[in-house]
Amino acid sequence: MKPESREQRTEDRETPKIQTVHDLKVYELSYELAIEIFKITKKFPKEEIYSLVDQIRRSSRFVSANIREGFAKKKYRDVFIRHLNDALGSSEETRTWLDFSRDCGYISQAEHTKLEKQYDQVSGMLYSLIKRWQ
Repeated sequence: MKPESREQRTEDRETPKIQTVHDLKVYELSYELAIEIFKITKKFPKEEIYSLVDQIRRSSRFVSANIREGFAKKKYRDVFIRHLNDALGSSEETRTWLDFSRDCGYISQAEHTKLEKQYDQVSGMLYSLIKRWQ
């Protein structure tokens, strides 16, 4: 039996094995953001329930839903990547609805900035995962 090289042992320690979708930080973050958006939109005006509230809740939920659906099909690399691209699109769509929410006065600039930074992180993580998934 050939001994493992030092590089191989280091690589194994540094790269945690991804066994469930919950091992993907981007899934966990996008799910948490969808819950946060749900809570924030509870205070939006009633006239926005079937438009802006519905749109932003759906797009924010689609991020984690697409990651999870793609992960379930991860043995087919192209299918997983397609779902990650869809998640990236939903992340960017959510950012548009956040802009509308701020500009309509439904969320503060501080709330918008915080969520924008978190969606920057989600989009970056998705882009990185798309580029390096094997």
